[in-house]
Amino acid sequence: MSIKEKAVTSVVWSVIQNWGSQAVSLIVFLILARLLTPEAFGLLALANVFLAFMQIFIEQGLSQALIQRREIDTEHLDTAFWVNLISGLLLTIISFLIAGSIAKIFHQPKLTPILKSFSVLFFINSVSHVHKAILIRELAFRILAVRTLVGILIGGMVGVIMAFSQFGVWSLVSQQIVFESVVVLLILQAVKWRPGFKFSGKHFGDLFGFGINVVGLEFLKFVNKRADNLLIGYFLGEVALGYYAIAYRVLQVMAQLLVGTSNQVALPTFSKLQENPEQFRQAFYRATEFTSLFAFPAFGGMAILAPELVISAFGEQWIPSIPVMRVLAFAGIRHSLSYFNSSVFMAMGKPSWRLWITSIEAAFSLVACLVAVRWGIVAVALAYVISLYFVFPVSQKAVNKLINVPTLLYFQQFLTPIIATVVMVAGILVAKHFLVDLINVKLLLMVTTLMGIIIYGLAIKFLNPK
Repeated sequence: MSIKEKAVTSVVWSVIQNWGSQAVSLIVFLILARLLTPEAFGLLALANVFLAFMQIFIEQGLSQALIQRREIDTEHLDTAFWVNLISGLLLTIISFLIAGSIAKIFHQPKLTPILKSFSVLFFINSVSHVHKAILIRELAFRILAVRTLVGILIGGMVGVIMAFSQFGVWSLVSQQIVFESVVVLLILQAVKWRPGFKFSGKHFGDLFGFGINVVGLEFLKFVNKRADNLLIGYFLGEVALGYYAIAYRVLQVMAQLLVGTSNQVALPTFSKLQENPEQFRQAFYRATEFTSLFAFPAFGGMAILAPELVISAFGEQWIPSIPVMRVLAFAGIRHSLSYFNSSVFMAMGKPSWRLWITSIEAAFSLVACLVAVRWGIVAVALAYVISLYFVFPVSQKAVNKLINVPTLLYFQQFLTPIIATVVMVAGILVAKHFLVDLINVKLLLMVTTLMGIIIYGLAIKFLNPK
């Protein structure tokens, strides 16, 4: 099977994994949002900020180094496994011991037992990092898809049952722990490789030379993507963070469905094409063009239909999330424009480029959100979006230099979906104006969504029949 055929097959299974898992998790999410309070979601969001920060230091970027290398041997795998395992054990102990101190910083005593419970995930996840890297390296996304779906289903069932039983925030905590534990167990079962009792300083150096840039990158990505949550939780409290987290969760789900599907396959596919510049460019063009075709109208629709979406899906208690969701929709559009840039840097063996660009993004995001937090969650969302667009030209220029992608040619591929999206948004606004007083919110959401799909499809067919 050729690289192209493997990539296409992998994308299909990545679609199944992403769309299937997101569909199941979204259903669970909607149920839990109606059963639980903004405070519960805010506490979980705060706990996940700490969890995401500590996760950076588990594997030292060794998994991505294994995926990127053209050739690996068993000593690479053994060394990476034991480094990950020891790191996971140490982080579990450290996290358990400092949980109370972290809770005091945020003036949230309820956070302490949640952080202690989550600490075990560092050790659990460390066991499967190498196994997962092997599957991704082999483009075995069917295996990952099935196991992720099973984990989400089991974790979701646990979370919903506990929510109905009035366990509050512990419904969300248990859901996450069960999901991650099930996925790890199933991945271990799927990979035949087992670690040997070997550690090689030379092989560690091979991987760590690449991976240290990934560690720095992951830290900066944390600042870039979590600064808003961190600042809202500290300055505005867990309830405000709960409203913000709901809107951000919708953005994450849509980004994963529309962009993450292809991006999951991009790194291993690009890595196999790193010595064929023309095929690399064509793969990059196809990935970005395909993604924009679906992402632009989806996020445009999200901005226009946010009131109907929030009220219909989550209930009126989440109305303060509406303006945040509208602003964050523009972050989704920005992400779809440059989502594959990171995979280009990593595949071409330039993690340091990605590190510098992400450092610039993180600095602007942190400063912007810090300035804006005094005006509330909408201002924070707006500051975050502005910082993303401000740094975008830097990232794009780096990609152009690395794989010789002409700027004009790159942006031409977005012209058709942009125009079609504008036409679609205009059509939805007109429909809402005439229908808002005639039908209920849920029916209005369904009618306008269907109209948007039809208008967008016709616009695409008119503008670019191919």
